[in-house]
Amino acid sequence: MSGLLIIGASYAGVQAAISAREAGYQAPIRIVADEADLPYQRPPLSKGFLSGSVAHSNLILRGADFFAAQRIDMTLGHRAIRIDRDARCVELQGGERLTYDTLLIATGSRARKLAIPGHDRDGISYLRTLDDAVDLKRRLDAARSVVIVGGGFIGLEVAATAAKAGKTVTLIEAASRLLERAVSPLISNYLRDLHQGHGVDIRFNETAVRIDDGPDSAHDVVCGDGSSVHGNLIVAGIGGIANDELASQAGIHCSNGIDVDDCGRTDVPGIYAAGDCSNHYNRLVGRRVRLESVQNATDQGKAVGAAIAGKSEPNDSVPRFWSDQYDAKLQIVGLSAPSDVAVIRGAIEQGKFSVFYYRGTTLTAVDSINRPGDQMIARRLIAASQSPTPEQAADLAFDLKKLEAVG
Repeated sequence: MSGLLIIGASYAGVQAAISAREAGYQAPIRIVADEADLPYQRPPLSKGFLSGSVAHSNLILRGADFFAAQRIDMTLGHRAIRIDRDARCVELQGGERLTYDTLLIATGSRARKLAIPGHDRDGISYLRTLDDAVDLKRRLDAARSVVIVGGGFIGLEVAATAAKAGKTVTLIEAASRLLERAVSPLISNYLRDLHQGHGVDIRFNETAVRIDDGPDSAHDVVCGDGSSVHGNLIVAGIGGIANDELASQAGIHCSNGIDVDDCGRTDVPGIYAAGDCSNHYNRLVGRRVRLESVQNATDQGKAVGAAIAGKSEPNDSVPRFWSDQYDAKLQIVGLSAPSDVAVIRGAIEQGKFSVFYYRGTTLTAVDSINRPGDQMIARRLIAASQSPTPEQAADLAFDLKKLEAVG
């Protein structure tokens, strides 16, 4: 068949296929993925789908008819196990070999697993795929008490969903605050108070060291200080690992993900990578980063699709993230650093505020709680390298849109 072969029905893989067609690519396109489901939305898995407000059918990104109309062949439920660069083919589990002229690796990432005694007991869940979410929903519906290991985005979103469902929730976090590597202490403290206000017991500076069998088919999570937490369900959200093994085994350069340029090219001609499995240079922080977000995967997919079709449209988008917890919508644009100076815009006590981050006089990022307008403006300002002064950012009477007009 040859043409473009994409490993992974992820946001990046699907977007690259669509963008290649939109840019005029006429050769065959095939997406091969180990999951049997059509490509689906992942953000609702820890929120709407888990709570039951979003149905399985509403998760589908694109239907089979769409892919057929775009002449994108879908090979689902088949795992790629080896890339043969010399023969320009990918071997699938079972022995089938698919040839390619151009290859895109869009294999995403997987949940990091607990590595403590008792980690393999039944009733310990992770959340990364639709199958994970289906299993977790079933277990959550039946559980009375939930123990969550990890205070990252997944852990907090599951905690919010479980608490809203009336479960007893305990969250174990090794750091001294929530989302320590992603947001400022201001946002961390707000989220701490929000979760505690909904009855979540948060234990900071604590680690899970062992999981024992407990009564009533439940488990006891033993912590480093010797205390234990009882739960019918244990959910681990301790980060993700790039699925870059196929690339690494094929001799493609990897460093915490597959190294790519701003068009998604690897160091091997004709092979691209995009999405959670890739690692790119980001001008905002001046170093390589691996980002796990829908926006990054989509933007990289667009750049890859255009490049494969012979049109260079380098990805230079500003990173964006979001998370829904209870009635709080956290939105993040840009990449902040611990040494950045933080300035508050709005009222924390009202649950509507933003934190503007500065490195010197340069605006690097903005975190917002229930202030989407700040996010829209900040996205455009950071992309254009325009910065309000800290005084302007803190002044609600100052219209940030004026800066766009000046630019």
